[in-house]
Amino acid sequence: MHSRSLGQNHVEMKNTKEYLIPFVGLKQGKHHFEYQLSNAFFEIFDYDEFENSDIKVNVVLEKNSSMLELVFQHSGTVNVPCDLTSEDFDLPINGEMKLIVRFGEEFNNDNEELLILPFGEFEIDIAQYMYEMIVLSIPLRRVHPGVEDGSLKTEALDKLNELQVKEQQQEEKEEENEENIDPRWDKLKQLLTDK
Repeated sequence: MHSRSLGQNHVEMKNTKEYLIPFVGLKQGKHHFEYQLSNAFFEIFDYDEFENSDIKVNVVLEKNSSMLELVFQHSGTVNVPCDLTSEDFDLPINGEMKLIVRFGEEFNNDNEELLILPFGEFEIDIAQYMYEMIVLSIPLRRVHPGVEDGSLKTEALDKLNELQVKEQQQEEKEEENEENIDPRWDKLKQLLTDK
């Protein structure tokens, strides 16, 4: 995971009220929260790489006398273009993240698994954490499942296959040429490498 460069303070300026958890009024123990996220959530962060998204996030907050422990789990789909064919497809994603919240003199989110909130804070904004967990769970290489199983037929894919066949033929020719080398060259190479 990367560091939280945007920081929690940045997010609070945006419309993230529905992702605030007021932990002061909660009893000690486990509390469950569920969020259904769509593209509107990602627009808060000016993130527009998805044509569409449907993601369910479950958050379990365990409150102790001195700290909070949050476990985030998400699963769903994001509609993204294929890196090979540019065809849009629903990419299944899922992931999990843990966050410990302690209290101290001042706000500190330098560590991605530990958040320090100032004494007297009464709520936590989890929008940034959900956003980063989801974005980081998306593979860098996005390939349409139809490319892998051969069921997708597009012009781009036909061209890629054509180029791949030409490349294989070229490699086979080069291997054939290497096999037909005059044996005297091999002896000369051996003399040079035996030094």
